[in-house]
Amino acid sequence: MKRLILATVLSVLGVTARAEVQIQQVTSPAGINAWLVEEHEIPFVALEIYFKGGTSLDEPGKRGATNLMMGLLEEGSGEMTAQDFQRERESLAASYGFDAYDDGVSVSAKFLTENRDDAVALLRQALVAPRFDQDAIDRVKGQVLAGIASRKTDPNRIAGDSFYSEAYGDHPYGTDDSGTEETIRALTQDDIFKAYRNALVEGRAYVSAVGDINAEELGQVIDNLLSGLPEDGPAVPGAVDFGLTGGATIVDFATPQSVILFGHAGIERDDPDFFAAYVLNTILGGDGPQSILMNEVREKRGLTYGIYTYLVDKDYSNMWLGSVATANEKVGETIDVILDNWARVATVGVSQEELDNAKTYLTGAYPLRFDGNEEIAGIMVGMQVQGLPPEYVVERNDYIEAVTLEDINRVAQRLLNPDALHFTIVGQPEGVDEAMLTDVGEE
Repeated sequence: MKRLILATVLSVLGVTARAEVQIQQVTSPAGINAWLVEEHEIPFVALEIYFKGGTSLDEPGKRGATNLMMGLLEEGSGEMTAQDFQRERESLAASYGFDAYDDGVSVSAKFLTENRDDAVALLRQALVAPRFDQDAIDRVKGQVLAGIASRKTDPNRIAGDSFYSEAYGDHPYGTDDSGTEETIRALTQDDIFKAYRNALVEGRAYVSAVGDINAEELGQVIDNLLSGLPEDGPAVPGAVDFGLTGGATIVDFATPQSVILFGHAGIERDDPDFFAAYVLNTILGGDGPQSILMNEVREKRGLTYGIYTYLVDKDYSNMWLGSVATANEKVGETIDVILDNWARVATVGVSQEELDNAKTYLTGAYPLRFDGNEEIAGIMVGMQVQGLPPEYVVERNDYIEAVTLEDINRVAQRLLNPDALHFTIVGQPEGVDEAMLTDVGEE
């Protein structure tokens, strides 16, 4: 019955879009900061905790340790085995999520108000008293190894592995954070405990909550959850430059359709031109009907079902990336169209109509992101990590509207560099200019 109630709550929240939220800044009795949106209409709370550092903290030869560790937090803690923990979680109708990323690890929780104390206590147990039993480690290792094996047969993952390896080399960004067969098999229980101590650091935590909870209650929850965790952790990696130059890498893979990942260096999130670049990306290859590349590559020429570009702002580097898949015999033509339009926008710019259409799309789509407590909690944590103020949720569309055509075209000239675009192609492509090739590999 409790699980049915929670499912009903989530379905109601999923169709309740809120264009604005009222964010409170909360400081717990122990001095931990958090953001809160109170919503008392439904007896439900979503909690999000993000610890900066992430899989980039993996030590040499231990790649995949942080990812594996996060997958083990639900696999037994305190006096509970994995089965005991899952039974207790289900009895509370609570939901927990433990995820690992390059620059951070996240812990999310959803629970009903009536079960809040017990749900928080169970989550605390997972965070401060994990067991990392050997049978659980072996079981989750098996799952990770299956994913690694699958990655070798997935053209999209192969493209990403190749592209990032060439772009970042020995930096953690250069390898997949799930590790390799060799590193995963070699990880010990001690390695997992060390990854746990390195990643779940109270001094690097960002917290947000949305739902049926007030500031005082949230402060108590935060202190309850995070007390006992280390206050500081190991040094994070330094900044790293995007290391690829213009050209192409072909990874031979037997498939009738090639997957292409392409890009060059991007822009920092705190750069004054970021919003102009963000709007420019929407015009060039973002979601929506205004996309130049979608129109030129798909609509006019039928070369693909979809092509997209996006800005990637990591803690230690940034990129402007794009992806497309097309028939092997159409690869050369597809790359030519991308390069031509990248160069045209960089030199000629875009029109006022294209800018207006992008603004309409971006400002109209933004409120739809606030369609549930969990989504809002995630957005608020992301804002904190990026150093944005609470009022950003209200002012964001104003930043979009403030971008002028002059801004867009100036930033296009500054950032778009077709000569620097690198294309990683997985397949058996035809028509690729031999002069572009920087490396030819086989999978």
